[in-house]
Amino acid sequence: MITEKVWGKGPGGKEIKLFRLTNTDGNYVELSSVGAGVVSIVVPDRDDRKADVVLGYPKAESYFSDGPCAGKIPGRYANRIAGGRFTLDGKEYTLPVNNGPNHLHGGPEGFQNKVWDSRTDGNAVEFMYFSEDTEAGYPGNVKVVARYEWTEDNVLSLTITAVTDKPTVVNFTNHTYFNLDGEGSGSILDHTLQLNASEYLPTDETLIPLGESSPVAGTPMDFVNPKRIGAEIKADFPALRIGKGYDACWVIDGYVCGQLQEAAILYSESSGRELRVITTQPGIQVYTGNWLEGCPEGKGGHVYKDYDGVALECQRFPDTPNRPDYPTAVLRPGEVYEEAIIFEFTTRQ
Repeated sequence: MITEKVWGKGPGGKEIKLFRLTNTDGNYVELSSVGAGVVSIVVPDRDDRKADVVLGYPKAESYFSDGPCAGKIPGRYANRIAGGRFTLDGKEYTLPVNNGPNHLHGGPEGFQNKVWDSRTDGNAVEFMYFSEDTEAGYPGNVKVVARYEWTEDNVLSLTITAVTDKPTVVNFTNHTYFNLDGEGSGSILDHTLQLNASEYLPTDETLIPLGESSPVAGTPMDFVNPKRIGAEIKADFPALRIGKGYDACWVIDGYVCGQLQEAAILYSESSGRELRVITTQPGIQVYTGNWLEGCPEGKGGHVYKDYDGVALECQRFPDTPNRPDYPTAVLRPGEVYEEAIIFEFTTRQ
């Protein structure tokens, strides 16, 4: 069942819609037209007690320009582009710089801060945003559609498609923060994480990849086998010093364009909840909420602290427009960008 209501108005007066997708067990997902975002996911623990496992805010207005980009779809390019510059077909493009010296998540007016058009389509909700040529410095008119479906088995599927009328670059992900003990319950450092990734991308001090990927073996970046997120988060290791925790992109093993691949398994021993993340994307940026403090007041009056949620962002690699050796982020007229991210919730006894 899908219900919808007007949740507020954007800065330009456009109505913000809030959708609730509920299955027959009463488990549900809430979605907002601000940034085509995930607001809530309510699922049971091992004792069938339901809780909202997604960080977020009680007011629609809090989702505009929030530092964490909670639950939303950033764009036109998620993650960082070095120096706010890239060259495509011999022409250089300049983008707004909003993260140290770099361009992050499409800039300060990125897709995550727009009110998308929205509609229900059978058992799904679709959000659409039309980005005009030169918006934030990017070439081409781009139409992007995010389609969410919620199943009887507590699986949230997100398919993102996009088309353009000029060659451009795109990178879309979902930026939901998860806490499998329930939002506002404290740190995720005791959650265990497993990544289908034997290599990651080392970066410079501004989180721009240095180039080739490196093996995780023998480093704190190794999540090939399940490991507590907090086990080595304070280790004296470049990636952890730079980010004050995990904020890095892992290279998903066995990547084949268009093919679904398991990326991550997140588990809480305390609640018994497990989240499996499956995607067609080549990389997964794991961000352990290292700078959550100071964000808008959370649901239930909670004040989120650093490490109270973890984002598992399936996407192209950071700075791909400047890295021809990475899986391409170029979209050309006549092509269709299409990627999927699946969040599958279960419990262990």
